[in-house]
Amino acid sequence: MDQSQNASHEAGQAKCQAQEKASGLMEKAGNTAQSAKESCQETTQQVKDKAQGAADAAKSAVGANK
Repeated sequence: MDQSQNASHEAGQAKCQAQEKASGLMEKAGNTAQSAKESCQETTQQVKDKAQGAADAAKSAVGANK
């Protein structure tokens, strides 16, 4: 292999490695986004549950659950 072929080969390898790395980063970003979404959904449900508990307690305190 002469120098230009070798340089071309190395450039092609570097390009493939960069694409693989970018693909891995995109996958990690997607996983992070999914985790954040799930965390927000869990937090929202917890807030709803607490609000419902507080509303039920308030109703009980004023006798509205009869």
